[in-house]
Amino acid sequence: MNGHPFRFGVVTAVASGGEEWAARARRIESLGFSTLVMPDGLRYTLAPMPALAAAAAATRTLRVGTYVIANDFRNPVLLAKEAATLDVLSGGRFELGMGAGRPAAADDNRMLGIGFDSGGVRVARLEESLALLKRVLAGETATAAGPYYAAEGAEVSPRPARRPPILVAGSGRRLLSLAAREADIVALGLQPTEPAAAAAERIGWLREAAGDRFDELELNLNLMAVGDQVPRHLSMRLGVTAADLAAAGSVAAVTGTTDEMCATLERRREELGISYLMVGDELVDAFAPVVERLAGR
Repeated sequence: MNGHPFRFGVVTAVASGGEEWAARARRIESLGFSTLVMPDGLRYTLAPMPALAAAAAATRTLRVGTYVIANDFRNPVLLAKEAATLDVLSGGRFELGMGAGRPAAADDNRMLGIGFDSGGVRVARLEESLALLKRVLAGETATAAGPYYAAEGAEVSPRPARRPPILVAGSGRRLLSLAAREADIVALGLQPTEPAAAAAERIGWLREAAGDRFDELELNLNLMAVGDQVPRHLSMRLGVTAADLAAAGSVAAVTGTTDEMCATLERRREELGISYLMVGDELVDAFAPVVERLAGR
C-alpha cells in the first residue's frame, strides 16, 4: 500500500465566540494534530470559510480545511476565489474538501430553495464543478458551458503559490471513482460499524479508477471510537459503545492501550493505505497520545 506518513486532524465546528475558537485551534496545534477541519451546513455550526480563516490566523503551522463543502451550495468560480483567498491568508495551509451532498443534509437544500437531486445528478454536478474549479485555481482563464455550470473568462486573483490540496469524500462507487481521478485526498465515507473488508472493497474501486496515480492518493478516515470512547451523538443514535464497534470489526474504531491503538493504525496503513485520520472534538484527548507517537511517521 502507499507509504504516506501519518497525519491527524480534528473535526470541530461549534464555539460560543472568537476567543474560544482561537484557543481551541491553538490547543489542537499544540497537541500535534496537523489539521482543523469543518463540515458545511446551515444549522448548529459555524460557517466554515470565515471560521477557518480565524483558526488559521490564531495558529502558525496548523492546516485548516473543509470536511466537506456541500457542492450544491457553491458556484465553483466563487468557491475557487474563497479557497484561493484562504490559502493566501493562511500561508498555504488550506485544504479544500468537497462532497456531492448527503441525504441527511437535504433539509439544507430546501432551506436554500435548491432541489436535492438524485445521487447520479449530484455526482455529475460535482464532477463538472471540480473540473472548472481546478482550472481556475491553477491560474487558467476558464470558459465553460456545461449542463450545470457556465463561466466566461473566469479567473481569480490573488492566486495561491500552489493549488490547495483537494479532498473528495464519498462512499459509492461512482463518487469514489471521481475522487480517484480528481482528488489529492480521498475521505472514505464508511458507516460506523463497517469492517475492514468494506473499506478494502472501496479502496479497490479507488485503485481501479486511479490507475497509475493511486499511490499518490492520501486516504482519509474519520474515526468513531478511540480507546473506550465514542461521540455522544453516535451513542445516542445507535446505542453503541467503543467495545461494540471493536467487536464488529469496525475500521473506524481503535481501542485498547496507546500501544494497541498505534499498532492497529500501523497495521491498517500497511493493509489498506489509510494514513490520514480524523477525530471529533470529544475524542481529542483520548487520541492525543497516539498523535504524539505516530504523527509524521
